[in-house]
Amino acid sequence: MNDYIELRVDLTPCDEAATDVLAALLAEHGYESFVPDDGGLTAYVREPEFNAGVLRGVIDDMPFEGITADTRWSKVEGRDWNAEWEKNYFHPINIDGRCVIHSSFHTDIPEAEYDIVIDPKMAFGTGHHQTTTLIIRHLLASELKGKSVTDVGTGTGILAILAAMRGATQVHAIEIDEFAHVNAVENVALNGHPEIDVILGDASSLAPLAPADILLANINRNIILNDLGRYADAVVAGGEIVLSGFYSADADVILADAGRYGLEYKSRASIDDWTCLVLSKS
Repeated sequence: MNDYIELRVDLTPCDEAATDVLAALLAEHGYESFVPDDGGLTAYVREPEFNAGVLRGVIDDMPFEGITADTRWSKVEGRDWNAEWEKNYFHPINIDGRCVIHSSFHTDIPEAEYDIVIDPKMAFGTGHHQTTTLIIRHLLASELKGKSVTDVGTGTGILAILAAMRGATQVHAIEIDEFAHVNAVENVALNGHPEIDVILGDASSLAPLAPADILLANINRNIILNDLGRYADAVVAGGEIVLSGFYSADADVILADAGRYGLEYKSRASIDDWTCLVLSKS
């Protein structure tokens, strides 16, 4: 079953900050894919996870005065999601001339050092979102040869795939959603990296794994705060934890909690108001 609810939110007035915040709030309640435009946001959530009361609460909690939000939704029955992305949303993306991300149905593909094939279906992580781009840039700037990498909340598997392409010798990719897990397995195969271990589960799946040199988590602030101790236990001393999926203001909240787990600030980067935070384990 891969039926979804398509939610449309028209914002008046509408700007990028408002649609970004709305997407972040919805992501905390299971919404997976977001398509902003000049008038608002279209978002998708699996039908069993849709709750009209929760949606109303999200709209009421939006931290912007003077913005009205009109919502409507409809059921979208299971379909060929790759075809939907091809027609409407997903186009090849080139990150800093080094990494090109495209789907198997694309034909006009720019050349780059790292060529990643992603058929996203409804899983998050095509590289178009600022948070994915931030972590990709960090991976491109990092020495990964011979390193072990764990990607928590892998979505399409894009970050795990890039880590393997850049020479990581042991890569684990954890995904809680069954449909996204299947999609990640498919994308790993498309890119010819069967050594990536794609695990169906949540942060509790970290415990049986050997501590990694680098842990990635592109999720959201609340999940990160809840699981930060598990992340710390899942990396070696001197290892890195690379976090994104949140806004700049949220980085201070995460940093305030990091010291409890022996984690220290290393660096941060931002695109618009989205932030990537890098911590090191003492």
